[in-house]
Amino acid sequence: MNDRLLDAARKAVPTLSANAARTERELRPAPESVAAVRDAGLFALTVPSDAGGHDADLRTLVEVTAELGHGCASTAWVVGLCASAKKLLGPIVSDTARDALLADPDAVVCASSVSRGAGGERVPGGLRISGRWAMASGSELASWAMVMVPLTGDTPPTVCPTLVPASDLSIERTWKAAGLAGTSSHTLVAEDVFVPETLVTFPNGSGPLIPPETVFGGGLAALAPMIGATRGARDVVAAAVAGKRAPYATTYARVADSPLGRHWFTEALRRTESAMQRTLRVADVMDAVRPGAAMPVEERIGLRVELSTAARECREAMELLLDLHGASGFADDNPLQRFWRDVAVGTRHPFFTPYILAEDHGRVFFDVMPTVSLAL
Repeated sequence: MNDRLLDAARKAVPTLSANAARTERELRPAPESVAAVRDAGLFALTVPSDAGGHDADLRTLVEVTAELGHGCASTAWVVGLCASAKKLLGPIVSDTARDALLADPDAVVCASSVSRGAGGERVPGGLRISGRWAMASGSELASWAMVMVPLTGDTPPTVCPTLVPASDLSIERTWKAAGLAGTSSHTLVAEDVFVPETLVTFPNGSGPLIPPETVFGGGLAALAPMIGATRGARDVVAAAVAGKRAPYATTYARVADSPLGRHWFTEALRRTESAMQRTLRVADVMDAVRPGAAMPVEERIGLRVELSTAARECREAMELLLDLHGASGFADDNPLQRFWRDVAVGTRHPFFTPYILAEDHGRVFFDVMPTVSLAL
């Protein structure tokens, strides 16, 4: 199945690439790109097979979304986070919510825990929620939204994962960023929306609602498109290096004639593929974790550091590629500048925050506990 899904992703890449500039301009994946992904069955990537999906593991999620990122990082980002949300939500929501969520295996689900004045009040039969949730990637494509709702009046605040039909929400187009602009990561708005209790997951006091092991899917889904974008930049620069572009004011006829030019390029290759191998290793480890099993914090921080290192390697590779290509790579009609901006933004997702991870790594190593990260 892995090869079949990868082949489907490769066939979708030319469409994503052809529409990448439009996706960025319109702040959401272009309809043609969405259709290509849907026709390839990739919105059902992690949907269980009994619900009509592919039941893909995290390794497959990484490989497929990296391939899509080669064409358009924004579209790949939406596909990846949608897939990780479906994989995460299945075990924590009620059977009713799961059935609703997976009734259409190709439906898009967005999610946000970034609340802005949001809250929910318990009422007979469910919750009434109001407020705003920012950075909900895929918001304008979504049929469902999973939002983290703080219950009003609870001290300390109780936060409930809540599944809401997207039709009950409005969208403020607030995500206008330097990179990943086409991810439709806008703000969801609820105005006195009633949500039945079957779509709300209430804490039971026996442990975290979302086990820390499960959030790795979101980190992997965010990083893989960045690796794909770095590979896309590699191909743009490879064509320039091997072509008739000459280093300015030198005796070389092309960049590839320069030994250090070739070395610079292979260093970019090495960092890119190192990032991919680190990411796949983490995916393999997480795929091997039994459902419900707890992973020691020492292992979790080590894996988080691996992914943060992979994110840095993508940026390092991109800088080498930009140096090789030169200033023309920043022209509006050159895809290199879009890949660069997408990677610069995406690799700074909070999951990869290097200074916090470094601090927690030291705390764990020297047993200066607890860690400062609430998501570790």
